[in-house]
Amino acid sequence: MEIRRDHLEPEFFYHIYNRGINSEDVYKNKDNYLYFLKKAKEFLLPVADIYAYCLMKNHFHLLVRIKPEVELKTFFDSQNKNTKIRTEGIHALHSIVSKQFAKLMSSYTQGFNKYYNRHGSLFETPFKRIRITDEVYLRNCIIYIHQNSLDINEQLEKYDFSSYKIILSNSKTELKREEVISYFENIDNFKFCHQRIVEI
Repeated sequence: MEIRRDHLEPEFFYHIYNRGINSEDVYKNKDNYLYFLKKAKEFLLPVADIYAYCLMKNHFHLLVRIKPEVELKTFFDSQNKNTKIRTEGIHALHSIVSKQFAKLMSSYTQGFNKYYNRHGSLFETPFKRIRITDEVYLRNCIIYIHQNSLDINEQLEKYDFSSYKIILSNSKTELKREEVISYFENIDNFKFCHQRIVEI
């Protein structure tokens, strides 16, 4: 299916990922990473719950679950009070989640470009997505996302721009920490499962 027509559907899990154009770095310092996470909360939390993430220098991975249709409809209506409702295209209800992801990348790109005095697109388009319907694959996806930091010789528990460290902590978070742990039964098994390298 052509990816632009493959809508992100309510209550499904998706592995969302993207990289910089020509593998260009999209995060150059700590502030860039934090700014992206701030924008992710702003644009994604109204339409999706975040279960895992890892930001690397030239790409990112997110595991999200799209909110129920009734919540998407409420958000959609709040965003389109003075707009004629459309049934097709980017301004239709079924496109609201993809539109929020596009806004995230566009907003981050604008800030990044201004900061570094650059112009043009930063991320490849369209962003990549894989629908997850199997719980084994879901667990492996969580592990795979977190293990990205190993590619740059960063220990999982020490890498600041991954959800792994947050899941192990007690700090306040919008991340679905308890649900993530429940997929592994408990925190000890969560840590144990991350010791085995997975590929998806």
